Parts: sequence; structure tokens; C-alpha cells
Amino acid sequence: MGVLNVTPDSFSDGGDFFTPEKAVQRALRMEAEGAAIIDVGGESTRPGAAPVTEADEIGRVVPVIEALQSRLRVPISIDTQKPAVMQAAIDAGAGLINDVNALREPGALEVAAAGGVPVCLMHMQGDPRTMQDEPRYRDVVDVVKEFLAQRLAACEQAGIRREQVLLDPGFGFGKTVSHNLQLLARLEEFTRLRQPLVVGLSRKSMIGKLLGLEVGERLPASIALAVLAVERGAILVRSHDVAATWQALQMHVALRDTHQEQEN
Repeated sequence: MGVLNVTPDSFSDGGDFFTPEKAVQRALRMEAEGAAIIDVGGESTRPGAAPVTEADEIGRVVPVIEALQSRLRVPISIDTQKPAVMQAAIDAGAGLINDVNALREPGALEVAAAGGVPVCLMHMQGDPRTMQDEPRYRDVVDVVKEFLAQRLAACEQAGIRREQVLLDPGFGFGKTVSHNLQLLARLEEFTRLRQPLVVGLSRKSMIGKLLGLEVGERLPASIALAVLAVERGAILVRSHDVAATWQALQMHVALRDTHQEQEN
């Protein structure tokens, strides 16, 4: 999943693709590099990020989605918490809702169900403005699993079929470095929910805190985390660096397939 932030303030690439023209070119390049989905977001969810109005967010993402929907061969997802933005994006051609708030905003479940598109439900403790203020869990893996199971049930009750739901444990969203490492170490436990797993570890602050690296220096560690996540059950990884991540994952897939052939 190639990350396309149409924002001035995202933690990694804020402002780089803020104009529709630059965003379209970036999306086309990521598709060519191997992205299976282009994830368009118009509001930063970095810690401490300021909220964006519905109108501003729609104004950022809809022109990009409209320009891309006839040029891309891969689906477009909309990264938003707001039902109005979800609806506008679906109308413009988005084929997946990626919500860091797991469709908890009033009206979000109804929009997703009526739109008939797949959804990705992510766990987040608190909100982007406060989520890193001393997050605590009794057991981070158990808590996140329970939350995702509850949101999956809420989706089914709203008329969203299970086969349309993906789950994301929310690395970095209200978690310490220790919490993130526990989630990754025990990621296979999330496969018991029997839903496709999505992870977002690209350029995350945990890398900076563990290795003392600035955002632009985190590519090797991001690739390693992507491979480790797929080894543990993830089927989709969000990445700012599509070509390098795709190449690394292809090596993992080739090795996995060879091992499976030998076993058979």
C-alpha cells in the first residue's frame, strides 16, 4: 500500500505532494514500483497533529482521487476518520476506506455499509493530539485484539460483510516503543481473528527512538520491519518507499514459496 499524503504537515512527507499534480505523479510512480493500493490521506495523524475541517480535507483528496481513478490500474483507498470525507471519496472513485478510528465516528459505519467498499479498521488509543501522552495497557496485544474483534462485530451488525474487513493493530498510535515491539513480536496472534492484517511501520518514530535516526534515514529499518511483519502474518504493508519495500518482500515471497514447494 503506497502512502500518498496530500497534506502540508504529515510526519514523513508533509508538503511533498500537496498539489494535485505532484500527488498524481507520485501515485503513478508508486504503482509502477509495485504498489497494490494507493492510500490517499488529507489529514495528518502524527502525534500532536492539528485537526482539519471536512471541507478542507475533501478539497485536498477529492481532486487527487478524481484525477487518479481513470489512470491507475490498482485500487485507491481513502485514509480518513470523517464520514463526509469517506462519502466524497467513494463518490470520486475510492474503493477502500482506511480509518485509524475504526469507523467509530458517528455515521461512519453507515457510510461504509452503504458504499459497499472494503474497510480497514485500525486500533488507536486516544486521538492524534493526545495518543502519545503516556499510553498504558494491561497487555497491549490482548487489548488491541479485543478492540479489533469488537469493531469487526460492529461492522457485521451494520451490514458490512466479514470478507470486506481488514484489521490493523495501529503501530505507533497510542503505543510506546515497547508496545510496538510486543505487537510485532506477537503479530501472529492477530491471525486468530481470521481477517487480513495490515501494518504501518514505514519510517515510524520507534525506529528513530531505537536507533537515533531522523525520518529520512529510516529506510533500511523500515524494510526490515515490513519483512518481519509479513513473516508474522501481515498481508498488506503501508510504505512511503514502495520500490525498496516491494523488492524486499518479493525475496521473502520467493523463499516462502520455495519452502512450501519442498514441503509438498
